[in-house]
Amino acid sequence: MSALRPLPRWADILLLPIINLVLAFVISGLVVLAIGQNPLAALEAIVGGAFGSGYNIGYTLYYSTNFIFTGLAVAVAAHAGLFNIGGNGQAYIAGLGVILVALPLQFLPWWVTFPIAILAGAAVGGFWAFIPGWLQAKRGSHVVITTIMFNFIAAAIMVYMVVNVLKPAGVLAPESAMIDPAGRMPKLGTFIPWFRNTDVNFTLLLALLCLVGVYVLVWHTRFGYTMRALGHNPTATTYAGISNSRTIMIVMTLSGALAGMVAVNQIVGVQYRLVLDYVADAGFVGIAVALMGRNHPIGILFAALLFGALYQGGNELQYVIPGLSKEMVVVIQALVILFTGAMEGMFRPGLQRAFMLFSPAQKAEAEARNVAKSES
Repeated sequence: MSALRPLPRWADILLLPIINLVLAFVISGLVVLAIGQNPLAALEAIVGGAFGSGYNIGYTLYYSTNFIFTGLAVAVAAHAGLFNIGGNGQAYIAGLGVILVALPLQFLPWWVTFPIAILAGAAVGGFWAFIPGWLQAKRGSHVVITTIMFNFIAAAIMVYMVVNVLKPAGVLAPESAMIDPAGRMPKLGTFIPWFRNTDVNFTLLLALLCLVGVYVLVWHTRFGYTMRALGHNPTATTYAGISNSRTIMIVMTLSGALAGMVAVNQIVGVQYRLVLDYVADAGFVGIAVALMGRNHPIGILFAALLFGALYQGGNELQYVIPGLSKEMVVVIQALVILFTGAMEGMFRPGLQRAFMLFSPAQKAEAEARNVAKSES
């Protein structure tokens, strides 16, 4: 028996995740059935809640925007063999950079402050990821451990800054001052009536540009080749004269900058102020998005849309079917992560055998074995 050949790229990125996703939904349906509810009705409620109207689609795209950024943040690091689990903290701390430029410049039109906010969020988020990158490159501290720790440090800093520094006098809620209406980025619903009264905004276009940018960076630039080489074999890159420590620090900075775009979406496009816990664990969802999307921008786009649909559909589920709460969607998300992440290789050998069975090379090999047997 010849060795199993790798799957075609399209099958690895699309077909295998779809199979795992179908299995996750089948198991989820059995869970819904076990608690006495109709799984088909629950699925209809989730799909309708996510795509049933322009309003629902708008919020699905709003959630997906955050997940695209955090998914790309994880993917960029993963291509260099790094596991950035600190996207939550990087997205959170980036809010300081965004609000600190948005408030002084709020008298300017939004299309002027928007690119400045992007640079500020990328700078702060990138710096927060650069430190763990530097610690691994120069001190050997594992990036998984340091990025987890920096999530908690970021949360503590944000509580202190919002409560003790940025909160205006006379305001009881832990939040910064509001951005002046003249400087707020309009929602897409202002220009597209279908999305009226939703939070989806121009940051969605930024997310799509980031998808294209990451694709070009990883597969069509010299640095992208360097980071992929580092991810495959750091010893080989060392012998090739590549500075692994420099590459690690740059990659982690880029990863943190992408995560920082969540702050731009939330502060400039939705909240118009800095509030506590505005990231809402989008950084951790980004890990699942990157795993399911195979760290490829196209896969990340579809995975982000899926999780955005689950978030928005879950919000509607509890109102359509009183016997099911939003926590049911958490169960579905967990099963999706289980089958597309931890158990993603379960169907891989079977798919590889199926592709080999129908490939011309495999047919020729089988015919040669049959001829050899008949001659013997």
